[in-house]
Amino acid sequence: MRQSVSTFRVLSIAVLALGTVVATTGCFKKGARGDYALAPDVRPLEVPPDLTAPAGAGKASTTGETGSVLASQASRPAPAAAAPGQAPAAPANNPSGFNVTAGKDQAFTDVGTALEAIDGLTIATRAQLLGSYDVAFEGSNFLVRVVAVNGGSYVSAVDPRGLPATADAPVKLIAALKAKLAP
Repeated sequence: MRQSVSTFRVLSIAVLALGTVVATTGCFKKGARGDYALAPDVRPLEVPPDLTAPAGAGKASTTGETGSVLASQASRPAPAAAAPGQAPAAPANNPSGFNVTAGKDQAFTDVGTALEAIDGLTIATRAQLLGSYDVAFEGSNFLVRVVAVNGGSYVSAVDPRGLPATADAPVKLIAALKAKLAP
């Protein structure tokens, strides 16, 4: 008899524990709770329709507003592929860059000499392997880069985001470098 009482106690504790777990987990309650119980048109955090549109498909709304497009979403022409072993071609007509006929190493040295001669310009760092000068000019900080291209080198100003620097100071500096270095 003693063993049957002990078994009864173990079984009753197990049933009580199982009942407690079932009652407190909420898995067996009927109906949805929280925001899921709301109608679909009033649920929070829905994705707006304009975010599901393809990139570049932004059109003017009826109120005359236009959608914004990030630089990474803007359609760009595909770059011309260089032949294997050749340097890529330089961009044409860019106010933040120009071509020189010297090779990359010589152009890097020439750009450094020209930068040192410009009043109000501070060279923070030089990285010849990367072909870049980190400069401060007229309150702007940006990179002056020298890269090898077909027929010479391309000298350009690059902003901290890695895009061509189009502010007044970089464009002015590139114009001064172009006057000193470009043929």
